[in-house]
Order: sequence, then C-alpha cells, then structure tokens
Amino acid sequence: MLLLLGLGMAYSVRAGKLTTAAAGTGGALGLLIFLGGGFPELALLALFFGLGTAASSWRVADKRRLGLAEENRGRRTAGQVVANAGVAALLGLVAWQLPRAAPLAQLMLAGSFAAATADTLASELGNLYGRRYYNILTLRPDARGRNGVVSLEGTALGLAGTATLAAVYCLCFGWSTAFWWLLMGGTAGNLADSVLGATLERRGLLNNNAVNFLNTLTGASVAGGLGYWLG
Repeated sequence: MLLLLGLGMAYSVRAGKLTTAAAGTGGALGLLIFLGGGFPELALLALFFGLGTAASSWRVADKRRLGLAEENRGRRTAGQVVANAGVAALLGLVAWQLPRAAPLAQLMLAGSFAAATADTLASELGNLYGRRYYNILTLRPDARGRNGVVSLEGTALGLAGTATLAAVYCLCFGWSTAFWWLLMGGTAGNLADSVLGATLERRGLLNNNAVNFLNTLTGASVAGGLGYWLG
C-alpha cells in the first residue's frame, strides 16, 4: 500500500498535478484514509482526484481565455489538499482508532468526498457548459465564475459526480440506502459551498480553502446524520 501511495505521489508531482509539499501531504492523508477504510476508501480518494483533475484539465485553454483557469496552472498546493481531504483523513483516523464507530465514520468519509467531487465538477464544468448563471442567494443573474454563482448545468454535473462516487462506495460496501445519503450529503455540501462563497468568501472573511473544507465537513455531516438516524 505504501508503494502504491508513493507511486501516486511521484506521478502527481511529475505530471504537474501537485506540488511536492502537496504530494507529501496527500500521501500522509491517504495513509490515514487507508487505515480507517482500507482500499475501498482509498479508491474514493483516487476517484475524486481523478475526476477533479480531469475536470480541471478539460478545455483548459478556453478557461484561460475566459479568465476561469486555476492559478499555478492547476497544480494543487498542500493547503488545497488539506481543504479537500482533511476531513476524510480525520474520519479515517476515527475509524482506525474506534472500530465500533468505523461504519459510520466510513460513510461520513465517503460523504466528504461526495461533496468535494460535486463542488469540483460543478465549478470546473459548469463554467464551461452553463447557459445562465445565478447568484445562489438572490437567484438573480450574476457573472460566471464569481463566488456563489451557480448554473443548472453545473449543478447537474456535480450531482452526476456525486452519484458516481456513491455508486462506487456501494459497490465496495454493499448496495443500501447509503447511496441516497451520499447523494444528499454531496449535494448539501455543494450548496453550502455556494452559499459560503456568495457571503463570507465574497467579503474576504473566508478563503477558498476554508470554504472547501466546510463543504466537505457539510457533506460528511449530512451523510452521517442521515445514516445514523435513518439508516
């Protein structure tokens, strides 16, 4: 497993997807995720990273022309890695150290990645394929790419990403109502991200990493809450 993580880290740096510090951070977080959920949860990390990287790279020339491309040529920093996978790693630690809590922690871990996936695809692909863009709070037309701006197409693409991750989770752990809990958790996290973007991030009270961290925390909390009370 350590060899697998090491190969992933080396590839990510060589391919320009992560900085060296980000790769090291990702390796450490990936280890905690593996200790808490084994290869199935590690597969969710890989799925999120793969889908996110593909979405960020898709039609990148058009994004640059429109001023929507990520900074640093899309190379993720250590802060961005923690923002997207930090909650999952903490839940991996809980599942590892508290076996009785492991099933719920593993569901919440998947919920955090469901939210991260939804947000990434909604942002990266919604800015390309959206037809009309609205402020999440006022529902009035707003500028594409601004914090808190959504489109129907982007939201649908985010939902599709969440459904893909939820399906992989169920393939690994067995089909159950967990699919729906993850779908709702991922969607809730994505919406929370947009609301925070339209309010606190626009005012400079939170940066994008903090918003992404709260997005994953929301996804984990909603999926876990539904699983605990209704599962």
